[in-house]
Amino acid sequence: MRLEVEELHIGFPGPRGLVPAVRGVSFAMRAEKVGIVGESGSGKSLTARAILRLTPPAAVVRARRLLFDGVDLAAASPRALGAIRGRRVGLVLQDPKFALNPVMTAGEQIAEPLRLHKGLSRRQARAAAVDLLAQVLIRDPGRIAGHYPHELSGGMGQRVMIAMMLAADPELLIADEPTSALDATVQAEILRLIETLVSRRGMGLILISHDLPLVSHFCDRILVMYAGRVVEALSAAELTKSRHPYTQGLLACLPSLKRPRPRLPVLARDQAWAAAQAPEAAQAWGAA
Repeated sequence: MRLEVEELHIGFPGPRGLVPAVRGVSFAMRAEKVGIVGESGSGKSLTARAILRLTPPAAVVRARRLLFDGVDLAAASPRALGAIRGRRVGLVLQDPKFALNPVMTAGEQIAEPLRLHKGLSRRQARAAAVDLLAQVLIRDPGRIAGHYPHELSGGMGQRVMIAMMLAADPELLIADEPTSALDATVQAEILRLIETLVSRRGMGLILISHDLPLVSHFCDRILVMYAGRVVEALSAAELTKSRHPYTQGLLACLPSLKRPRPRLPVLARDQAWAAAQAPEAAQAWGAA
């Protein structure tokens, strides 16, 4: 598996012309765990959605290269794209309440990709769906398979979404803030589950999050985005040694139980941060 993104730009029409949302993002990856962090509106989710051509209809997307194992995703036909979406690349969205189909049971939603991508019969897909629910550590999976999304807790709904994405044995999993709607205890359980499944299956992972310590714990590399650009790319182990003032500012804003402060600092911004792509990102692109 190899994903190549080079000079990705995404914009939206506005009253004064095209408004840029993602500006020149470049990175490449194989079967590794890459974290994308940054504030809301920095372009993290749009970058991930562009990989599967799931951006809003009004979005204007262009890229010098947008390849998955040599397939040009930007120019791929609907049929070629259908062979990649869900089958080779899975996407876990952040809130199961809005991402799951409210009129289909959990078992039906997991069985659907099994029938579509693997050609299983209804009975086979149903049995495989129950097995997948067991793999994502849901108790009494046979009973839960018959439940509708509104009958599931947030953590259970997220597990169902993970099971759906794993049904076709994808080579790359994109997790877009998969724990943002969950409490802290369930967050840790879901992330441990994703980490275990990704490692066991030898998959690549793109983890999008606001939580820098969390991403540094679960990922191999981190891309830090600001105003639609990658301003810093570094290994997860070197996050605390970051050189860019934006990354340093984000880390400084984190509260600490060991060093309590009466007031957290406010991040001072510099317009120059959004002016150019990080040289580290170009190096990561060339080395991957």
